[in-house]
Amino acid sequence: MTPTKTTYHELQIAYDFFNKHLFNSNLPTCLITLQREKRTYGYFSPERFINREGNKTDEIAMNPAYFAICPPEEIMQTLVHEMTHLWQHHFGQSGRRGYHNKEWANKMESLGLMPSSTGKVGGKKTGDCMGDYVIENGDFKNFCDALLTNDFKISWADRFPAREKLIQANENGTIKAIAEELADWGVEITNDEGELTVELLEQKPTRSKFTCPKCDDSAWGKPSLSLICGNCNVRFKEIN
Repeated sequence: MTPTKTTYHELQIAYDFFNKHLFNSNLPTCLITLQREKRTYGYFSPERFINREGNKTDEIAMNPAYFAICPPEEIMQTLVHEMTHLWQHHFGQSGRRGYHNKEWANKMESLGLMPSSTGKVGGKKTGDCMGDYVIENGDFKNFCDALLTNDFKISWADRFPAREKLIQANENGTIKAIAEELADWGVEITNDEGELTVELLEQKPTRSKFTCPKCDDSAWGKPSLSLICGNCNVRFKEIN
């Protein structure tokens, strides 16, 4: 498929998957877009689009500047975060513009994502600028793992990732982990006299398929993984 079809097809697959497993397929369809809003992973805009017949649909925007710099699970977090806003618009009572109220926070927590003003443990659960973190053994964690172990991936990303994320990682000492994530996309971070820059590396496969030689169960992951089949207790084989 073309890059356009591939990108939106993958996002639609993820939307439909989480709609089914987290929202009991109750959410209406929406228009998913890519928007480079500064310091914004994504946003929800109710009834933003209209067609010639007068039908309206909501928008969920995703920022591709974070696709290469964040783990796939974090991209899915953003999607479900915005889907929860969509749920509240149709089935609850949204707060004032930009405010994440208690109803939204409780729904997020029930899905397995803990709202946090800092994105970490201990942050406020309601407010204007809200992040979230994954609750271990929660529904989001379990279903996201199931999605990402199947033949699912985000194929295209902005090759110039969000700059504030790079600066933040450089300041808090997590730049190495960020660099490893970017390397999977063929992107390298260089630091020349305190100035962070991004360069392209020679492209290499980012994910491999692994198959059990006995039962043919499959999983996807980094080529460096060493996987054991839980059913057969034998090592998975990497399929090139």
